[in-house]
Amino acid sequence: MMLSVPRGTLRTLRYGPEAGIFMLISVFVSALPVGCTTARIVRGDVLGIKEREFVIAAHSIGTRKRRIIFRHILPNILSPIMVSATLGIANAIITESALSFLGLGFPPDFPTWGRLLYDGANFIQITPARVIWPGLFIALTVLSVNYIGDGLRDALDPRLRG
Repeated sequence: MMLSVPRGTLRTLRYGPEAGIFMLISVFVSALPVGCTTARIVRGDVLGIKEREFVIAAHSIGTRKRRIIFRHILPNILSPIMVSATLGIANAIITESALSFLGLGFPPDFPTWGRLLYDGANFIQITPARVIWPGLFIALTVLSVNYIGDGLRDALDPRLRG
């Protein structure tokens, strides 16, 4: 008896169920704290903004709640969400690299910067470039993600607009 496999699933079956479970766990481990932190930031900002004068004035003239949310509250909380998300991405990159460097990350057949650092650590006396380049690219990637977050905050924050 021949099993029929849908066409798109052959690519996911190549790594096996262990790799899929590992990826799922690592995504939840790195994304769960970021989601909780972002939710706390958003809740605090929404509670603060809904008591501001312009929201109270919009409510007093009879504006619908949906319009108040989309017109006044959401633009004011968008910049903290972007900053928190970009910091979370940078944190996930550093966490994955550190776990892979310690040998606890992705399996050895997944090329990651942390795995490149782990493999090059034994040869640091012979070829230091095997450690310098992955470390430099980790630092540059994290720095660029943080700069993108700062730029998005500056572009989306209505209080900074002139």
